[in-house]
Amino acid sequence: MGRTGAPASYGVSELARLPKLGGLFAKGVAGSVGKRPKDAVRLPEVTYRVVGVDTTAEAAHLAAYLRLVGEPSSDVLPAGFLHVLAFPLATAVMVRGDFPLPLLGLVHLRNVARVLRPVRLGETLEVRAWAQDARAHRRGVQVDLVAEVLVDGDLAYRGVSTYLAKGFTAPDGAASADESPREEWAPPLPTARWKLGGGTGRAYGAVSGDQNPIHTSKLGARAFGFPRAIAHGMYVAARALAEVGPARRGETYEWTVEFFKPVLLPGTVDVSIRNVADVDPTGSAGGSGPASGYVYDGWRSGKNTRHFGGTVRPV
Repeated sequence: MGRTGAPASYGVSELARLPKLGGLFAKGVAGSVGKRPKDAVRLPEVTYRVVGVDTTAEAAHLAAYLRLVGEPSSDVLPAGFLHVLAFPLATAVMVRGDFPLPLLGLVHLRNVARVLRPVRLGETLEVRAWAQDARAHRRGVQVDLVAEVLVDGDLAYRGVSTYLAKGFTAPDGAASADESPREEWAPPLPTARWKLGGGTGRAYGAVSGDQNPIHTSKLGARAFGFPRAIAHGMYVAARALAEVGPARRGETYEWTVEFFKPVLLPGTVDVSIRNVADVDPTGSAGGSGPASGYVYDGWRSGKNTRHFGGTVRPV
């Protein structure tokens, strides 16, 4: 996943508590109006930090999340829930006045998360978030929003969410993204089929706080070119992580997802969970030694429309 911690040049801005997504989204909508492609993107060099985040009060929230995504009842916070906890802090970075990209219209491309130690209900957390690595994309510029969760000063979770802003320009000298042509993809044998109702976006919005209208409203989705509401990317990724399950992924793991085509709601998604060794027996996709972990894909049932794909590997 690369380095941990924000770049050394970044300053630290202390917040008293984790912000609420509702107010941040309203600020982001208002601030998006004046952010248009002009000069090359320069990211704010700041890390937001909140200490003393007590998870004791998260019991009902965690239980609702686990039920929705299909995780078994547990006092361990899975990577998807840690993303939900930290996402408002990353969003606070994105709605700053000096953040050059508009919140509205950002395209979620991928996520890479690592759980380096189990985080349990009742533990007190430190949460950090910042933006880094603005770089060229054939359709604009992409940027990473990084969130870290620490327990007793030790890094427990690190998540990197990559977004695309169409039409914007990367800073001079920024490395271009690796955009080699994708290989032809054919659906594997499915291991599960999800029937997602029209209210799926509203249900995940209720537990995640992400009430973006493209996920909760047909009219809101149409404003951005979708015929109806689309599922949250992190919801379908979390469902796939739950399909792998706690026993198979272990206590420490890396979880990746790449998004291809949105899942329209209501919709039916076929899912395949396979052992990495069956897909890549040489281990070349994950370093030296035998391949380990799981590969997953999701696609439109009966079609070759690939929605998402990723891996879950031990750390």
